[in-house]
Amino acid sequence: MKTETLGVGGKTIEQALDELSDMTSGVPPIATEEFEQRLENLQALMQEKNVGAVYLHAGTNLYYFTGLKWNPSERMVAAIVPAEGEICYIAPKFELDTLRDYWKLPAEILAWEEHESPYALLGRALNSMNVADKELLLDEATPYFIVDGIQSANPDLKIGHAQPLTEALRSRKSEAEINLIRRAHEMTLTVHAAAASILRPGITTPEVVDFIDKAHRKVGAAAGSYFCIVLFDVGTSFPHGVKDAQTLRENDWVLIDTGCLLDGYNSDITRSFCFGEPTEAHRAAWEVEKAAQIAAFDAAKVGEPCEVCDNAARASLESSGYGPDYKLPGLPHRTGHGCGLGIHEGPYLVRGEKTPLDVGMVFSSEPMLVIPDQFGIRLEDHFYMTESGPEWFTEPSHSIDDPFGINA
Repeated sequence: MKTETLGVGGKTIEQALDELSDMTSGVPPIATEEFEQRLENLQALMQEKNVGAVYLHAGTNLYYFTGLKWNPSERMVAAIVPAEGEICYIAPKFELDTLRDYWKLPAEILAWEEHESPYALLGRALNSMNVADKELLLDEATPYFIVDGIQSANPDLKIGHAQPLTEALRSRKSEAEINLIRRAHEMTLTVHAAAASILRPGITTPEVVDFIDKAHRKVGAAAGSYFCIVLFDVGTSFPHGVKDAQTLRENDWVLIDTGCLLDGYNSDITRSFCFGEPTEAHRAAWEVEKAAQIAAFDAAKVGEPCEVCDNAARASLESSGYGPDYKLPGLPHRTGHGCGLGIHEGPYLVRGEKTPLDVGMVFSSEPMLVIPDQFGIRLEDHFYMTESGPEWFTEPSHSIDDPFGINA
């Protein structure tokens, strides 16, 4: 069935999937030398701040600084990074062979049996590194039970927050990271266009979610969709979705927000369009949303505080009669977030965020326009900062009648 909006509808699921192919070639993973440089950068910053050691818990910080991919669980798996000298890992003894299979940077492993305390083992490690009398900074993703365990086993240990250090380093992406993020976004935008093409009356949101997962796999995302939100009609006015499945009808408004992972790096794109003929209300609101998204992008200048992007988006919306501030109809949340190994990571494009925009920083621009009980419009693309200003990873949605730029 052909709809009025270009690229929306007209294909079967099978046809759309058959047209997709792997898009991952030519983008190498992060090299071992880059992980080594990241550790050197962290240690230099620790020395500057007179920090004794940093605890990196299983998750994105552990991977970012050491190359070890390990999912967090109820057991301590971590790296201890002293301000000077060699790092070491802490892990359950039965995981040693697996850890060695996954690591990028070999180092000593302090192993603990199931009945032993990894928290006491950490304390002994700090003593052997001669940093037990200095502050230990904990990865911001460290679970409370780990924090409590460390503190209880080492009551004299000074504990602090590692996020100011880790975020300062992670927020400025390298060329290799930028290339991975760009390709992940190109993959997801291709999937978005494919998803729009399979829409038809009667299709349900779970069916579209399932298609998007399969499509992400076809373009090379081994784990499929990292997340996926598909909304129709009034459901689009709920920024992060509704609990019940929806069924598509003629002339319904559609919002799709999804992304994938490429070598651990995230994509995150949202498109809003009509399945059929947009109303005048849709058209007017879509143009307002597009203008706000571009206003945030245009405000991004090296050296300016991150909040200028949020201020610019809100001023754009308010000039069209929405808001002010977080009031609805209008923008109920921040304008954007950092993105990399974390789908949402700091700094953020939000009022009060004074961190200066710097080369290599990556952000979403998504100042969603919510009109309660009617519909919502979110146009989300990511950009990265260069010395000359922001650059898009993917071109923003072309127009309400041609959202994917078929006739651009």
